[in-house]
Amino acid sequence: MGRSSPTPTQEEFIVNNPTPPQSVTTLFLDLGGVLLTNGWGRQVRRNAAEKFQIDYDQMDERHHLSFNTYEDGKLTLDQYLDQVVFYVPRSFTKEEFRAFMYEQSQPFPDMLNLIRTLKARYNLKIVVVSNEGRELTDYRIDTFKLREFVDAFVVSSYVHFRKPDRDIYSLALDIAQTKKENAVYVDDRVLFIEVARGMGIYSIQHSSLEDTAAQFAALGLA
Repeated sequence: MGRSSPTPTQEEFIVNNPTPPQSVTTLFLDLGGVLLTNGWGRQVRRNAAEKFQIDYDQMDERHHLSFNTYEDGKLTLDQYLDQVVFYVPRSFTKEEFRAFMYEQSQPFPDMLNLIRTLKARYNLKIVVVSNEGRELTDYRIDTFKLREFVDAFVVSSYVHFRKPDRDIYSLALDIAQTKKENAVYVDDRVLFIEVARGMGIYSIQHSSLEDTAAQFAALGLA
């Protein structure tokens, strides 16, 4: 019997990075998981189901059938909630549920400070490239004052492309007026990193402040 092949590690699945940029002019940054907590991730939905005593499995099935359309900007948040939560009478209001959704967003202050510092020190363009619904994004931009240091928001609900669609990365390059050889992309999701790398964009998989800061420093962004 032949010996079985070892199971590949996560790193072995990741597309090799392009050559590191000689001159970085632009950072493309994911929002949820990098600068802020995820806006409406699985654990947040579980917390909502527990707080409002909703059947999580039913809500989650309806979520997966509806959320891509919301993130594409083709549903409003109210319409999404009508399909996922308020398709039956509830003992709570839509306003209460929406307020809970918003309250779950929290900043990563050290990451925000790092990006602000690098922008000021190296005169970088900062572009958010994110999959999020419009209302959640608007709330997060306003609450955490992201316009103070972010130059453009290439968000799925604004541009009607979603990662891992390559068009959203191409659009980000066009909006930033940046060559891919001068850009660095940061995301916590392996698939999104793979797609960007496959397009020739040098990419960092974010796992911690310390690791990402060290990888920036290796690129001359100390």
